[in-house]
Amino acid sequence: MNTLLVLEQVLNGLQLGVMLFLLAAGLTLVFGIMDLINLAHGSLYMVGAFVAASVAHWTGSFVWGLLAAVPAAAALGMAIEVLALRTLYARSHLDQVLATFGLILFLNEAVRMLWGPQAVFVDMPPVLDGTVEIVPGAPYPLYRLAVVAVGVAVAGFLYVLIARTRIGMLIRAGASNREMLGALGVDVRRLYTLVFGLGAALAGLAGAMAGPLLAVEVGMGEGILILTFVVIVIGGIGSIRGALLAALLVGMVDTLGRAFLPTLLRLAVGPATADSAGASLSSMAIYILMAAVLFWRPRGLFPAHG
Repeated sequence: MNTLLVLEQVLNGLQLGVMLFLLAAGLTLVFGIMDLINLAHGSLYMVGAFVAASVAHWTGSFVWGLLAAVPAAAALGMAIEVLALRTLYARSHLDQVLATFGLILFLNEAVRMLWGPQAVFVDMPPVLDGTVEIVPGAPYPLYRLAVVAVGVAVAGFLYVLIARTRIGMLIRAGASNREMLGALGVDVRRLYTLVFGLGAALAGLAGAMAGPLLAVEVGMGEGILILTFVVIVIGGIGSIRGALLAALLVGMVDTLGRAFLPTLLRLAVGPATADSAGASLSSMAIYILMAAVLFWRPRGLFPAHG
């Protein structure tokens, strides 16, 4: 097996893992701290992608698109939390699922009305439109490395925020005992709105970064949302550290499985059978990984509390 091809696929898996982390970090905070199942998280990713694409087209600058997408997604997320989700905290998870599924339908139609049904394509930023040789003879797209760098920076920012700041202390306390936190005089409702806004901002950032790599289209958040839920279940609900490790695991397993499973199966069976079985197994690989982790650690790799 070509060593350079393996290296390229490992880097692709790392890049996918980082994208999943940007989504999973916000979702696991909302799920772990607010006990809210938010199926509309992928829609905030979609909105971030569309805002970034539009602003990039208007200004000719991808950076301006990125800078617009993050606060736009955060503002939309906080508005949704205040107007639609605040009444759901005391309701059952089934009610939350139904309400946020309704938000998916609403946001998809709103985006279709604003941007139209056609997919939008974002040009690669000129400064990152090239390749760099990680090792001699193995050029790799510079933009994908930039995505990895952004993910690492976000992980560092979240670590400092959660572990080293007062608001991080309040977030951890709210995850452990929200009633006691409220009794101590903390405005828990405002804290929840800020946490939801942070999660939405991370989703918007992921959408903006995905623009040059994928077609920006209505409904683009649904597919990646499934992977995101797999990540937070594997990592442990409410755990940023778990989300990071699980996202990298899922990204690697998904990418390497799709790239190499059919080739490996050809060593044992015929090409047609290997290609068919390999495609099926590679699609199942992350769910097999999730089942194995939950069998070993039912609360995930790094459960946040409790």
